[in-house]
Amino acid sequence: MAKNLRDITVDEDMGIVMSDGCRLSARVWMPEDAASDPVPVILEYLPYRKRDGTTARDALTHPYFAKRGYACLRVDMRGNGDSQGVMQDEYTQQELDDAVEVINWAASQPWCLGTVGMMGISWGGFNALQVAALQPEPLKAIITLCSTADRYADDIHYKGGCLLNENLGWGSTMWAYSSRPPDPMLVGDAWREMWLERLQAEPFLPELWLRHQRRDEYWKHGSICEDFSAVKAATLAIGGWGDAYKNTVPNLVENLTCPVKGIVGPWVHKYPHFAVPEPRIGFLQEALRWWDKWLKDIPTGVDLDPAYTTYAMDGVRPQTWYAERSGTWITSDTVDAPETTVFYLADDKKLSQTSGTINDCVSSPMTAGLSAGEYCAIWLGPEMPGDQRRDNSLGASYVSAPLVNDLNVTGAPEILIKLLCDKPQGQIAVRLGHVHADGATTRITYGVLNLAHRASHQDPTQLPQGTPTDVKILLDHVAYKVPKGDRISITVSDAYWPLIWPSPERTTLTLLEGTLCVPNRPMIDQDERIFPEPDAEEPWDINVFRPANNIRETHTDHKTGVVTLHIEDDFGVVQDADHGLVSGSIAREWWRIHPDDPLSAEGETHWTEERSRDDWITRTESFAKMSCDSTTFYLWARLEAYEGDILIFEKEHTYSIPRDHM
Repeated sequence: MAKNLRDITVDEDMGIVMSDGCRLSARVWMPEDAASDPVPVILEYLPYRKRDGTTARDALTHPYFAKRGYACLRVDMRGNGDSQGVMQDEYTQQELDDAVEVINWAASQPWCLGTVGMMGISWGGFNALQVAALQPEPLKAIITLCSTADRYADDIHYKGGCLLNENLGWGSTMWAYSSRPPDPMLVGDAWREMWLERLQAEPFLPELWLRHQRRDEYWKHGSICEDFSAVKAATLAIGGWGDAYKNTVPNLVENLTCPVKGIVGPWVHKYPHFAVPEPRIGFLQEALRWWDKWLKDIPTGVDLDPAYTTYAMDGVRPQTWYAERSGTWITSDTVDAPETTVFYLADDKKLSQTSGTINDCVSSPMTAGLSAGEYCAIWLGPEMPGDQRRDNSLGASYVSAPLVNDLNVTGAPEILIKLLCDKPQGQIAVRLGHVHADGATTRITYGVLNLAHRASHQDPTQLPQGTPTDVKILLDHVAYKVPKGDRISITVSDAYWPLIWPSPERTTLTLLEGTLCVPNRPMIDQDERIFPEPDAEEPWDINVFRPANNIRETHTDHKTGVVTLHIEDDFGVVQDADHGLVSGSIAREWWRIHPDDPLSAEGETHWTEERSRDDWITRTESFAKMSCDSTTFYLWARLEAYEGDILIFEKEHTYSIPRDHM
């Protein structure tokens, strides 16, 4: 294939002017001869800055496709990077309309064949699905990675109707990301005016998200699960078992009516040609097969691939980070496992295959959940769930007898529980664990539920007092092999901090019955699909001034009893060896709570963002806090911008938002 590669050219700042006059900035890789031999377009459209944010992965990826006959457009969204305008929220109609304009503009260029694909991970995976649902005529195919079809319950906001603390964490990330200035080398003297405009207009997104605690029209916008049939573009969906968005790929494979294929590996929130844990796959080769088929009409055979390919991970001892996961690639034309194995919560904290009744009380300390790891593992620190024995001891844990056969959990386990709650508002967290011979426990998968949302995320209702309630908790999809001789466990707690914000009162749950249904594939003994080894272009050429580093530690104040989880992700300081831009970032989070008091919960964040070149030096410091009482959430946010050491902009906000069945 190498002899057929085309020479390419790179435009660092191709302007695309929207109908309202706003100029978007694109970095474009395309064959040098595209004007005489037109090519399809691949669009990646993000707020994360092509100049210094996604540059490392862009360098590995987009030149690869360009050399093989594509024009790759990496576009900074309005109000971000080197594009003009301001951004008011994620996935707004303005964002999606701009994307449609970009697609139609690209398709009309003389160097374009008229067909367009859209690709992205996380935000770019989300908006690829959302734009596909708008059906712009040139958009023939998409590749969506680590994304969601449901913005309310399967994003960073309200999992199971519970308020995810990632709402503050990721909102603080965007508070920092959107505060960064454009690069004067590209935008010229306008950089300062553009920077001040976006600083002035930048919203504190957690406040907006917290004003929508129910699944209302705000969340339905952009959730393609409202009408899967609207997506017509051929869709390749990719995810990872180490990622937050484990349910999307099976959800899309089950529900899309367009051509669709799904692949889920062992990875965290990264592209799979450089993701961890390994094994990585030849994602670029697989993507090229997709693009060649749907954008060039070349018979690559990708349409004949199995509908659903997943990596069944071998059961291993718990670690907060894995460099590699052993396992087996398995394939199917359906998502559902061929069998279901049923277990029951039983007396003496046993997980039995014989049904019965129980009468167990659960009133967990607020610190249950400290071993859960990050909601979305992304920064490559010690973010994975560690040994679950401590967390399991703070709830009701039911353990099976040694398994007679391997249990290949391949799907979304479901648990039905009959319970009483002594308060009208409460929550429940359920974890499926792999118990090793010495008791060490690996979390296989989990689910959480706001009990007021047991029947509806749109119309929550308080729990009846004194009357047993039946609830169903759907655990996240997974593919995981528990070997025979080991045991499994189900653990129930009524707190899961700091993954979810606690209920307004400490509760006691009385568990009366419980039935666990585990999707099980009886035999997994050899790979059913073999992927090519990863390929990539040359990595980003940088000078490292400060290496990256990660800290995750828990502190207990023995005077006050408050427990603090401190997280620090130092992304280092690097310089682009080509154009000289220096960029550095540090993210800090503190999650504090007293084991006996849900109203002591507090989240705090602080980000530092630095950009410089020669005597041009800028920095932003962004801060946020969240706390509560029994009726109200309290938010505070502050943003400071500096030229050199001179403070040139500051703003501060405080918000009080009523709790709505949260």
